Amino acid sequence: MRLNEYKKGMVHHAENVTMNQLALIFPGQGSQKVGMGLELAQTYPVARAAFDEANSVLNRSLSQLCFEGPDEALKQTENTQLAILTCSVAALRVLQELGISPHIVAGHSLGEYSALVAAQVLEFSDALKLVEHRAQFMAVATQQQAGTMAAILGLEDDILQAFCKEAQSVGVVEIANYNCPGQLIISGEITAVEKVIEQAGKKVGPRRCRMLEVSGAFHSPLMKSARDRLQSVIGEFAFQPLQTKFVANVTGDFVRNPEDIRQRLIEQVTSPVQWEKSIRAIGNIGISHFVEVGPGKVLSGMVRRILADSIRLNVEDVASLEDTISVIT
Repeated sequence: MRLNEYKKGMVHHAENVTMNQLALIFPGQGSQKVGMGLELAQTYPVARAAFDEANSVLNRSLSQLCFEGPDEALKQTENTQLAILTCSVAALRVLQELGISPHIVAGHSLGEYSALVAAQVLEFSDALKLVEHRAQFMAVATQQQAGTMAAILGLEDDILQAFCKEAQSVGVVEIANYNCPGQLIISGEITAVEKVIEQAGKKVGPRRCRMLEVSGAFHSPLMKSARDRLQSVIGEFAFQPLQTKFVANVTGDFVRNPEDIRQRLIEQVTSPVQWEKSIRAIGNIGISHFVEVGPGKVLSGMVRRILADSIRLNVEDVASLEDTISVIT
């Protein structure tokens, strides 16, 4: 269904959601899947245009990789980050054309770049170039120093922090993601991560501690070279004043100054993602509806565990777009 046809045939939800009740949230690495964005691109010209722009800026067919794979290529950090950014912006463009203007935006790790496009801090073309640098720098860092990540479920923050501190006798390991109650991610050198898994497994059971399929130790000190290299190039890109509120991963709080946002993006490479704190900050000012913009529903699941009374929606294809629009307009 084309955009105008869709708008004419739209069934409006009984409760109109004002834009100051709405936050758009953007997924990060791990949400990718072959075929993502294809249906939106086939249906809405503004979504197709986002993929065309990415192809042009990057001088390669990123759209083909998103739509057709192969999966192994899509999983490579250098490709994944750009693919998710582009799919998220394509979905964002459709929402914008439908008049959706959120009160607040936030993104999980890589998703911050999509959020900053939504907040008009970054032009999409600049976000693509910046993420291309970021992804390459992180890929090189993983080749220079092997690392991994693991999910630990059902363990309190302070107990896991103590296990990490103990395991630092054998290598670098830290909490990398404070995702939601009962879901923490650790990151670091393989031996140290394995030691934490062993200790945590005794507390919560080994089935609640699992290695993640990632290429490196993201959001840990092992990414220092990537952080330093990002810092050396990020000054080349223009950061405009915010047009909507933005919550940063590093602080889990609102950031208003464009130069502060630039600094937070640098710090984010080696710092933990304070997602639970971010969502609580958003909820504390009266946001009731969260729309995950881009592939998957990973963030929606986290929001449910953080703010049980919230309304969680997502936009990744035509069906999810229709469901979302029926609620928020």
